[in-house]
Amino acid sequence: MEQSATLDIETLKITQEQFILASQSLHLQRPGCDAVYPVGLYGWRKRCLYFFLLLLLVTMIVNLALTVWIIKVMNFSVDGMGNLHLNQDGIRLEGISEFLRPLYVTEIQSRRDSLLVLRSEKNVTLNVRNDQGQLTGQLTVGPEAVEAQCQRLEVRSKDGGRLLFTANEEEVVMTTEKFTVTGSEGAVFGHSVETPLIQARASEDLKLESPTRALTMEAPRGVEVSAAKGPLKVSGRKDLQLESTEGEILLDANTIQLGSLPLGVYTVSPTQASQEQAVYEVCVCPSGKIYLSPAESSSTCQAMSNICLWS
Repeated sequence: MEQSATLDIETLKITQEQFILASQSLHLQRPGCDAVYPVGLYGWRKRCLYFFLLLLLVTMIVNLALTVWIIKVMNFSVDGMGNLHLNQDGIRLEGISEFLRPLYVTEIQSRRDSLLVLRSEKNVTLNVRNDQGQLTGQLTVGPEAVEAQCQRLEVRSKDGGRLLFTANEEEVVMTTEKFTVTGSEGAVFGHSVETPLIQARASEDLKLESPTRALTMEAPRGVEVSAAKGPLKVSGRKDLQLESTEGEILLDANTIQLGSLPLGVYTVSPTQASQEQAVYEVCVCPSGKIYLSPAESSSTCQAMSNICLWS
């Protein structure tokens, strides 16, 4: 028994030694390899990487904070930005808006309960251009004047159907029923005026005057001057001429007065003759000049009187 146990132990030792020798032989048969280095970033490279990652994180946080601040300040929303709202019809602005560059739009409209106000330090100019970019119309509102440049200027009624005023290079037409001038100096026309009626207000006078030139009224079918409830006065510094080429001049009134007619008699003093004489007759010279002559039983008109001699 003891011999058999001893043999088993020796057999185990021999087997263990063979395994070790076999393992060493396998290890020795591997090809030779280089030295093994550790994989990763160490030292200053690792610190630089962490620094750049930290800087990137800080930049992202600052950008996110600025974005949130801009959205809050500018009041961005789904509909628009602050007072600027976007809808299907266009852009809607609430409050006062300032444009530093030209504005190109097809329509500008205010709210129903407010006015549309355009303000500028110098002027407000509205331009209209065609498809080729050429200027076809311009409206300029400046500090000194309002200028409109177009081929035809029209002013229509409230409903847009009736034409009230139109102007072009050839003429200016007013189609209103009444044209009223309220200035203290009236209206001044440099050239002729064509109108069917000139009428003053109910409680005011009508005055037609040409300070330095002549005043002419012409009509192919007649000129009518009437004063329904007051006197009609025609005065001139020099001669007042009533002329009819084919018709006649008719003076139809209950009383016709010709004042300041000259006295056509040879007297020493016309004043003395007028004091003595109460009734006179009207005489006409061959030239058409009218003068007075003392009335007697027969006509006293003398063709050779002093009035006719000087006419």
